[in-house]
This record gives sequence, structure tokens and C-alpha cells, in this order.
Amino acid sequence: MTNQRSVSRVCPFCEATCGVIIEVADEAILKVRGDREDPFSRGFICPKVYALKELHDDPERLRRPLKRTPGGWQEISWPAAYREISARLLAIRKKHGPDAIGMYAGNPLVHDLAFLYLPVLGRALGSHNVFNAGAIDTLPREVQTGLMFGGPFPATIAVPDIDRTKYLLIVGANPAISHGSLMTMPDAPGRLKNVIARGGRVVVIDPRRTETARLASEHHFIRPGTDAAFLLAMAQTLFEEGLVRLGAAAGMVNGLDSVQHCVRDFTPEAVADYCGVSPAHIRRIAREFAAADGAACYGRLGTCVQKFGTLASWGVELMNILTGNLDRAGGVMFPRAAAPVTALASTRPFELDRSKSRVSGQPKVGGMNPSSAMAEEMLTAGDGRVRAMILLMTNPLRSAANSRELEAAFRGLECLVAMDFYLNETTRHADFILPTPSPAEQPNYEFGLYHLSVRNVAKWSWTAVAPPADSPPAWEVMLQLGAGLLGFEGRQTKALDDSVFAQLAQTAVKNNRHWEGLSVEEVVSGLGDSIGPERVIDMLLRLGPYGNGFGRNPSGLTLERVKDAPHGIDLGPLEPRLGEIINTRSGKIELAPFPMVDDLPRLRGHIASPAIAEQMLLIGRRNLRTSNSFMHNLPALVKGRNPCTLQVSPHDASRLGIADGSEARVTSRVGSIVAPVEVTADLMPGVVSLPHGWGHDLEETRLSVAKAHRGVNTNFLTDNQAYDAPSGTAVLFGTPVTVEPAPESNAELSGPGSRAAGR
Repeated sequence: MTNQRSVSRVCPFCEATCGVIIEVADEAILKVRGDREDPFSRGFICPKVYALKELHDDPERLRRPLKRTPGGWQEISWPAAYREISARLLAIRKKHGPDAIGMYAGNPLVHDLAFLYLPVLGRALGSHNVFNAGAIDTLPREVQTGLMFGGPFPATIAVPDIDRTKYLLIVGANPAISHGSLMTMPDAPGRLKNVIARGGRVVVIDPRRTETARLASEHHFIRPGTDAAFLLAMAQTLFEEGLVRLGAAAGMVNGLDSVQHCVRDFTPEAVADYCGVSPAHIRRIAREFAAADGAACYGRLGTCVQKFGTLASWGVELMNILTGNLDRAGGVMFPRAAAPVTALASTRPFELDRSKSRVSGQPKVGGMNPSSAMAEEMLTAGDGRVRAMILLMTNPLRSAANSRELEAAFRGLECLVAMDFYLNETTRHADFILPTPSPAEQPNYEFGLYHLSVRNVAKWSWTAVAPPADSPPAWEVMLQLGAGLLGFEGRQTKALDDSVFAQLAQTAVKNNRHWEGLSVEEVVSGLGDSIGPERVIDMLLRLGPYGNGFGRNPSGLTLERVKDAPHGIDLGPLEPRLGEIINTRSGKIELAPFPMVDDLPRLRGHIASPAIAEQMLLIGRRNLRTSNSFMHNLPALVKGRNPCTLQVSPHDASRLGIADGSEARVTSRVGSIVAPVEVTADLMPGVVSLPHGWGHDLEETRLSVAKAHRGVNTNFLTDNQAYDAPSGTAVLFGTPVTVEPAPESNAELSGPGSRAAGR
């Protein structure tokens, strides 16, 4: 072997940002291991890290652009792809207007510096039909923090200071498996155990006894979708018992009296039957939380993708603020990112858009429709109907609600352009597929996630293996797509990027908070002949709070200095900085924004409905080995026991006449699936659980490993007409279903992805 070397980088497959070492020889990846010298992760890795090698080596990963032809898929050159895509999209725009072309970007792009070029492509598109993937993940949190703190997201997300907290209350989250999610932290299991080891407590509220719950001091079942009522009842207890202490937020809030008025009827006794948590437990947990020497309340996916996601997110924030744990060591604090998003974001305070989506009138956030409105915007006739789509690293036919309706919507498009490295359930409908290099072939800096880190850090991810000469990075693909939409097709990448960077530099200099006397010319000239996202990150690092200020602080950070520390740089623990964060029009934290207050009657009506207690509810669950559907084509991540089972409590299994290892039919308003049953005491009675992203049984895809472990698609059951009202987020957790033994024969079901593989 020749040219053997070790390459340092961050694992790109979840939010933990674990440091890894990739061993390379002869431009082949030999193995991947944890980086023990990484000051943040200290050698910790999870099984997903092996996807770096397996994804890179996967023979089914696309390497060249594909074009659909009458005779099947045909490889074409990049210039031909850009030329033909521009012609198709411009013709559709000319005939039907700019809103006829939509765009949707998926989660893997967050781990790619092409993320910085999303606004560039969006502006070139000029459409009102850009769809927000946050509506299947984070959107309620984005709305809640934006309204309370003023934005921009994610700079106004306060994360638990987990390494110093004494009381961690986790609601609807499973960080032992997710490794955070809006809370970036390697070795989540170790950090959770350390809370208890230093005399603290970890309390988990969840419909499932999760992997996190098994590590916790205590766990309580809660009925899916009732977290808002539970949290507001704890807030009511704080007011009733005189336990409200604002701490660092004192003198910096509006609406304290309004909150007290809003929660007065959410007593523990009033919500206990609805939530399934006793009044005694609610009151005790509220008292313990208020009394702890540093407490943090953390809610995540289970509190977001539900019927009252924005209210539940509000309840989480209220618990932290009302007990004085906001901006407090051991409470929740705001990371100080070395490359700040605030340099590129709008300085205007966050507000909900006045316009709504065309068909069902769902709220828009940041000019984007929620992804839950995607199918109806494609299928409903009229001005503004979506007739073409650009998809960026996403598989919505396995990740978004109501797959059957989405299937019909994508099948009917006039043109679909997908940037992706797999021919999957969604891209099989594409007219053009533009593959990007594997993560191992691209450098990276976790720009977004370092705004959510439980410790301030910076690390550059190096390219491990050089990509082929004809394999452009994702940012260049997006730049060329945008150029085509603007009529600049064929222009050189460097000239296009220089134009884009000049605009970014103007914004960054205008928003600069740290260095006096900077000019755009100084910034542009100071970065020389660099190109692409590396130039943007270098600018942000220099302008940031630890930066060299373009020479004003000679010992400060530049991209070169970050690169010179291959294992990463520890910039210290989180520090109080609430005054820097608040960006509302009033200059204060808005404790009672009208969208939350206005949604309380809907919650009260739900609590009062006698039918609620009779419904069986479906929730999702996350598997440690996978977080996106493309990982199901990687052998190391799907080996072992079948993870795609319908989990049912022993009580419900007995009541319904279904046994462990048998099959059950699950039916919702929109569809039906048959899945293998796993009876477990880890699930609350009245609740069933399926993981997301499965259902790989379509012949047209090139996913042989995934087909051998196909599972069932839970999004044949989720309902894209069930929303969290303030944000437009689809209800993915808490879908009403019926469950019954499956017939012995193959029943007629709702479509592909609806029956599990043999076990």
C-alpha cells in the first residue's frame, strides 16, 4: 500500500459531531475509528460512523448524472445535464410562472457546506413554493423561539448545559439514541450518566420507555400529543406555589402576568387523566425542578411533530425561564458559535408571514410552505400549482406524511430534478438525478450544529478521499442550477461564486458585531483567491467572536488556524449571554406571543373531548444505526434483528388478540399497513410504535440491501391534513389508528411499502 494516511473529520450522520479518524491508503478507505484526541467527543462513536466507508464504497451509489429516457436511465455529462435542466425549467416557468417550480431540501444537506448556498438557489428560483423540511422536524421550535427571542434560528435556541446541570427533565426526546437533536453532544449516554453520577437527576416523560429512560432516574408514561398540557400544568404549579424566579431574565420579559392568566386552569388535576400522569407526579417534578441548583428542561421530536407542537415547545421554554434556569450555568444557555449565522441572517425580528399556503392556508415561515402542504400544492389545479420540483438530498416519499398522496403528486409532475446519490423511492420519479460526492470526498464545517453545541467548539472536516475529476461538490451543483434559472447557464463557477460572495460579504460586514471599521473591500481582498463555502466559513470565523477581525486580533481564529488543529478546538463551556441574544421589537423576551395564546382554546377543547381517551395512537421511534432512509442500503447499519416492528404493550396485545412475532394490520384515515408485532412492556397501553423511513420494496429503485430489509412505511399512516396549527407541522406522532390481527392471506393494502419483509 502507498500513500497511507490518517484523516481527521467529524462524522456527518447525526447531530453529535463526533470526531473520527479515517485510515486511507491508495485512495481507498481502510477503516474508520473514533478520534481520541478530539476535545469534544474524546473517541466516542456510534455504529453510524461505519457508513462513511460503506456509503463511499457502495456500488449502487450514483457517480454520474442520470437522465430519464424512453429506453430507461441514461448517463449524461454535467454540461449536458445543466443545459437540459435549464431548458426544461425555464420553459415551465415561462408558461406557468415562477411559482410553478417548487424546491425542497432534506436533512443530509445540513451536514454539507452546500447548505450555505440554499438561499442563493432559492432566490434564483423566485418561487413562493419553497417547502420547509422543518415541518417534519423542528418548525414548532423555530416558531416558538423566534416569537419569544426574535431569531434568527438556530442562534436563539437555548441548549441544556448538560455537563453542569443537576436536574435534567426530558420530554418527548431520546438523546441516548439521537445524540441530541437541537442539542449537539457526542457521547450522550455518558453525559446522561454523569448527571446522575454527580448527584443529579434525569427525569424522562415519554410514551415509550426509551433507551434514555432506561438510563434515567425515573420515567413516566405520557399520552402522545399531551405534552403541552403537562408542561403548562407544571407552570401553573410554579405560579400557584410561589416558585417563580426569573433569575437572569428578571427585568427582561414581557407578558409574565399574561402567562399566569393563561395557565390558571391547567391545573395538574385538570390535565392528569388527559396526559396519563398523576397530579402528584406533576406537582413533585415541578417543585424539584424549581428547587434544583441548575435545571434544564429539554423537549425534542415528540414535542414538535404532534398536534400541539408549538404549545409544547412554549411549555418547555416557560419551565426554563420561570425557574430562573435560562442563561444559567447548569440550566439552558446559548452557545457562542465561532462562525455565527447572525452575520448572514436578517437582523429583522422574527415574525410569522402574513401570506399562507395556496390550498389549505397553512402558515408560512421565512417565506416557505410547510412540507405537509407539498402534495396538495402539486395536485390542486389553479394559478400557482407546482408543476416541477427541485429536490436536494431528500426522500420525501419515505419521510413525509401521507406517502400515498405524495406518490400521486410526484408521479404527475412535468419535471423533477433531484440532487441525490441514490435512485430511491422518490428519485425514481425524477427526469434528472445529479449525484454529489460521498461525505468522505468533501470537506465540511458543521456550521449549523455548532450553534447548538453543549460546549463551544470548532473543527474542520478534511476530505479523506479525492472525488473523481468529473464529480462536482454539491455547492457547485446548486450554484450552476441557480445560474441556469437566471439565464447564466454555461458561466464559469468562479465568476458565479465571486458574485455570490460579494453579496454575502456586504451582508456580513453590515451585520458585523465585533470589529469596527471593516469594509467589504477589506473582507473580499483579505480572503484572496479562495472559492466556495471555504471562503464563506473563513470570512465568518474572522468576523466571529473568536476571530482575528481581519488583522485586528492577530491571535484570533481564521480557517487556516482551525485547519491547523486537526482534532478540533475547544473554545470553552457555555457562558451567560442573554443580552446578546434577544432580538424582539420590544428588546425583551416575549413570554406570551399571540400564536401560542390564541391556540390555547384548541388545546382546552382537546382536553375536554371524551373521544380522545378511546383512540389508539401511533408514534415513531429512532434506531441508533439509522437516521435517514439512505442508511438502509448500508449492510453494517441494517444487520441483526429487524428494527422495523410494530411495538405494542402486553395489555393491548392481549386485548387485540395479537401475539409477539405475528402480524398486525394498522389503519389510519389515509392508509393501511401490515407489520410484524413486537410485544414489549416498554410501550404505554393505548400506544403503538413504528420507526420511520422504511418500506423499500419498489423494483424501480437501486437499493438492493434496503430491499432485503425493506420494512414498512409508517408514512402510509401519517396524515398530512393533521397539523400543529401555529406552525403547519404535520402530526407524525399521535396519529389515531386501529390495530387488528392481520389476515393469513396477503390482503389488499394501500400501496408499495405497506407490508413488511419476512423476518
